[in-house]
Amino acid sequence: MPKIVHPRRALGWGGALAGLVAVSTVAAQEAPPLQVPAKSVPVPTDVSPQMGTIIGAPLRSNWNIHPKTGAEWKPVAEAGAAALGKLVPGMLERLKVKVERTTIDGVRAFVLTPEEIPPENRNRLLVHVHGGCYVLNPGEAGLPEAIFMAGFGRFKVISVDYRMPPEATYPAAHDDAMTVWRAATKMADPKNMAIFGTSAGGALTLAMVLRAKQEGLPLPAAIAPGTPMSDTTKVGDSFVTNAMLDNVLVSPDGFCDDGAKVYANGHDLKDPMLSPVYGDMHGFPPTILTTGTRDLLLSNTVRVHRKLRDAGVEAYLQVGEGQSHAHYIRDDTAPETRKVFEEIAWFFNRHLGR
Repeated sequence: MPKIVHPRRALGWGGALAGLVAVSTVAAQEAPPLQVPAKSVPVPTDVSPQMGTIIGAPLRSNWNIHPKTGAEWKPVAEAGAAALGKLVPGMLERLKVKVERTTIDGVRAFVLTPEEIPPENRNRLLVHVHGGCYVLNPGEAGLPEAIFMAGFGRFKVISVDYRMPPEATYPAAHDDAMTVWRAATKMADPKNMAIFGTSAGGALTLAMVLRAKQEGLPLPAAIAPGTPMSDTTKVGDSFVTNAMLDNVLVSPDGFCDDGAKVYANGHDLKDPMLSPVYGDMHGFPPTILTTGTRDLLLSNTVRVHRKLRDAGVEAYLQVGEGQSHAHYIRDDTAPETRKVFEEIAWFFNRHLGR
């Protein structure tokens, strides 16, 4: 015969349990930080040789520079662009993509066209916003991700060469991206369009949707924000757990933090335009996010994923084994890179034109 529990006793147990949970929550908040002993972290054994080389590379040599003005950032950006620009021709050749400089309503941009566009993609158009902490990768240096998407996915892509310090500060990059988006929606049906970008470009991708919602503009059919700088206030577990493990960003107090602050130019960093994770994501289009297990912005990425799911948005998350920030846009010959962009293309194909 089942045991009957008196309602008052049950209530007492329930109250005790609630009290225990409350005490546990307070205790967790007040608990001292976990002390982790020093350890060596090897390159994973189940990655490709190309990705293994990227993962095993030393920490970025200039991760701890701290330019405080756009003028101080300019030579850094130019040096990086010169080095990266030398790699672009090879990428274009290997992936059979053509690139053309253009201007769209006064905004600098590039149009990337794959040698072969399958019938299902002929009416589709993607808009790309590059990364670089809002201060790096001007001109062709911002093209690798767009080249990979055009080549592996065989989509036509418009890449926005948005203004950065010292030329302009917030909201210049956002304004330029939105100018191109408005124009692009007149070139193709928004139901056949998507927006994508990595790092600052991932944050801009999210911010563009927030602004399109605010301004009553058409939304893309899908978006792909990669390892987005979704919280420039540096909230998130991986800012601690992956510090000095991510060999690109390295530290939450490194170069990228300074770059974002220079671009913000005193604007509130918690504004959803600069930290989109704090924006209203109800009504967002289907989203595919990409990050890595060593990414300093892993938490930035998973927090966006959770925010989207809580808002009822279809959201897909792919995580690269051992990868630091944006490793998937470093080498087009790495199988992991191909898989990332083929996965994004698969996701876009599910939603564009539907």
